[in-house]
Amino acid sequence: MPATLSRRLLAEFLGTMLLVTAVVGSGIMATRLSPNDVGLQLLENSTATVFALAVLILILGPLSGAHFNPVVTIAAWWSDRPGRAGFPGSDVGPYIVAQTCGAVAGSILANAMFGVAQGLSATGRDEPRLWLGEVVATAGLLLVVFALARTGRAALAAPAVAAYIGAAYWFTSSTSFANPAVTIGRVFTDTFAGIAPTSVPAFVAAQVVGALIGVGLVLALYPASAGTVAAVEPAPQQLARAEAAAAP
Repeated sequence: MPATLSRRLLAEFLGTMLLVTAVVGSGIMATRLSPNDVGLQLLENSTATVFALAVLILILGPLSGAHFNPVVTIAAWWSDRPGRAGFPGSDVGPYIVAQTCGAVAGSILANAMFGVAQGLSATGRDEPRLWLGEVVATAGLLLVVFALARTGRAALAAPAVAAYIGAAYWFTSSTSFANPAVTIGRVFTDTFAGIAPTSVPAFVAAQVVGALIGVGLVLALYPASAGTVAAVEPAPQQLARAEAAAAP
């Protein structure tokens, strides 16, 4: 039986919260353990994020699809829109609200665990090279998610998405936020992983551009087919889709 909307929203809230807690918390721990080595700090931060993201997708994917990201949610709805099956448009808004609230809660929780004063970040990230990094990071993320979905390899979503994000920490200039909700959440911590409120609009705009490019690449490389959003669709919905396709 498919999970109710309330259970799916709880999964999205919890997953995004714990993801941001992992990003912010490991960033705080990294600066304390390796105060004089920024490269090692990034390694520690990215490693913790990779493991946390993979586990969260495995645990919560069967409930909500484990989007944890507004651009993934919107793309999941849009990709199924012509067929009117799959991720419903009525769930897009609630998912985004749950993800954003979860991201803010994740920063607050990490601050509390490490005894960091609650407040807004003062870390400006306003350079065009960082915006370009966000375009690349987000486009790549959408390509990974929906390439797996359209080629029937949804089971690989957890390791593939986590591996991509971990790599993008290093090969993008922005360290791969690639997520509007997480970007907003990271405003609420004045630590290694923070971003100043004034830097958010440009980052989110770059992420939207990247998402459009990513979806365009998916459409060019993998034309529409059955089960287009399997990798980001809750397991019960995948089963219902399969049963419907098999019916006489």
